Amino acid sequence: MSYLIDTHVLLWWMDNSNKLSQKEKDVISKSDNLILISSAVIWEIRIKESLGKLKIPSDFFSTIQKGGFQFLSIDAEHTNYLEKLPLYHRDPFDRILISQAILENLTIITHDAIFKKYEVSLLKSKN
Repeated sequence: MSYLIDTHVLLWWMDNSNKLSQKEKDVISKSDNLILISSAVIWEIRIKESLGKLKIPSDFFSTIQKGGFQFLSIDAEHTNYLEKLPLYHRDPFDRILISQAILENLTIITHDAIFKKYEVSLLKSKN
């Protein structure tokens, strides 16, 4: 299976947080699964870091690269698809993740309840 992880999920994964369910941890760590990180996630983290809203380790990016994750770039088709998405969610980073997941047939791993309003595949997990 192929998954796209939301920003908070990546940060929790890196912190080995108990906010992630065992099912989420298993899905992310299973070598058979393709786990993608959108450029939007890196962008959001770097913006929050520069604004002083987030502290991340200096080796943040290299840790991701070594973690077996794949990167998903944002392309014109992803951004153009945004016009088809209802404005349930106003966060531009989350909206692009939804667009990417729909167009690339990916399942999103997130704890953001607003994602449920969209016709996008979500990992259903119970903590």
